[in-house]
Amino acid sequence: MGASVGAAARAAGHRVLWCPDGRSEASVERATRAGLTGCSSLAELAGESDVIISVCPPAAAVDLAKSVVDAGFVGTYVDANAVSPATAGEVEAVLASPDIRVVDGGIVGPPAWTEGTTRLFLSGPGSCDVAALFEGSPLGVVDLAGTIGEASALKMGYAAWTKGSSALLAAVASFAEAAGVSRPLAEEWDRSQPGLNLRLERTLASVAPKAWRFVGEMHEIADSFAAVGQPEGYHRAAAATYEDMLDPQE
Repeated sequence: MGASVGAAARAAGHRVLWCPDGRSEASVERATRAGLTGCSSLAELAGESDVIISVCPPAAAVDLAKSVVDAGFVGTYVDANAVSPATAGEVEAVLASPDIRVVDGGIVGPPAWTEGTTRLFLSGPGSCDVAALFEGSPLGVVDLAGTIGEASALKMGYAAWTKGSSALLAAVASFAEAAGVSRPLAEEWDRSQPGLNLRLERTLASVAPKAWRFVGEMHEIADSFAAVGQPEGYHRAAAATYEDMLDPQE
């Protein structure tokens, strides 16, 4: 996702830096194809950037913000991670400084290589300025013109359904296999729920390789639900379903 967001910013006419330190060969290849410029360190990136857009696993969002502060960054920081409004508030608190403007973000859709498929929701002071950075790019931007946490809340609500329902379908399939009723259940789905078997097949193929990223996201969603008095148990269970998909050797 990060490489595609960077490519979108480049398409809008901006120079985009990234830090290859500690990243995989696959990440380096994606960034190279996207035309991003590598930096030798986070300190170099922070010193040369006016805007930093954070796109990382949810569990790393706060620590990355701390690292950016330690690197001496001055400018606009966009936290575009799949985190709860509370975690977005933590990021804002970590970055609290007259020299740093924090914008809350949430990305909906696949990597933004094709126009019309992906949207970046923004809220918080300066959201309109960040939105302007992507004008003319494949990444659609929706400025909520709200406070920190609103863009994250929208992302949580969206992913609660998309990734939550995928986890439910995978859990049902695992149950049916354990109970010895996979075949008759699939046959009944063909009769009364046409298309569900195909959705299961596509879900397992697309979600399993990325399950490690979704575990933390499910917990962020659960925290978001609990914060407004809604049941959190389902998405805790969804996190466990994604954990079960992980390769034990990884």
